[in-house]
Amino acid sequence: MQTYENFARVYDELMDDVPYEEWADFIIKELKKYDIKDGLMLELGCGTGKMMELMANAGFDMIGVDSSMDMLQIAREKSADADNSMLYLWQDMREFELYGTVRSIISICDSVNYITDEKELVQVFRLVNNYLDPEGIFLFDFNTEYKYRNVIGDSVIAEDRDDVSFIWYNTYDEEAHLNDIDLSVFVHEKEDMYRKFREEHIQRGYTFVEMKELLEAGGLIFVDAFDGYTNGPVREESERIVMIAREQGKGGR
Repeated sequence: MQTYENFARVYDELMDDVPYEEWADFIIKELKKYDIKDGLMLELGCGTGKMMELMANAGFDMIGVDSSMDMLQIAREKSADADNSMLYLWQDMREFELYGTVRSIISICDSVNYITDEKELVQVFRLVNNYLDPEGIFLFDFNTEYKYRNVIGDSVIAEDRDDVSFIWYNTYDEEAHLNDIDLSVFVHEKEDMYRKFREEHIQRGYTFVEMKELLEAGGLIFVDAFDGYTNGPVREESERIVMIAREQGKGGR
């Protein structure tokens, strides 16, 4: 099963509880601390373009990278009538390419958790370092091992709506640090008829210490980290961590 192949069509509806506007405000305020208020910004794992739209409205020139053509197609359709031009690239973040460097790079909604191999994640960070302007800023979030192990692992999440419903089975392998998501979605088509499709998503849980080490192995300079999209410090019980890193030259390590 191809990740987000069918889910893309109902993604925005089922993710309407994500506080994108609050996250966008946080990102904008943090970037201002490093004198980044506009210019080129890249989003890795941009999905249907919700955050890209908010960043574009804040004055950034947006480039979005995603490995799902279905998600990108929806993003393009949504931005077709927008005043701000946005460039969408169908690429895997593990090997993305740009024509030049950008002032900032962001990645939200635990996109990096889909990179389950540490060496591949280090490669993502090397590419980030390579495509950032000198002293450019990388801001991203990730779900922690604590969240997968203690909060959502081995659980079932279900929601029933008028037009679409889903059942989300989580199975967490503590030894491999992998969370296997078996997703069944039921989309209303007509009268009492629903169409069912399934997808599988696999994410890896990382600790704060592991992620910091991988960032630095990728050549980036660790700057700061927060308990989610707050200004609170990282805790042992943090479920989502936001990290900030800075470019430090193209040689890497």
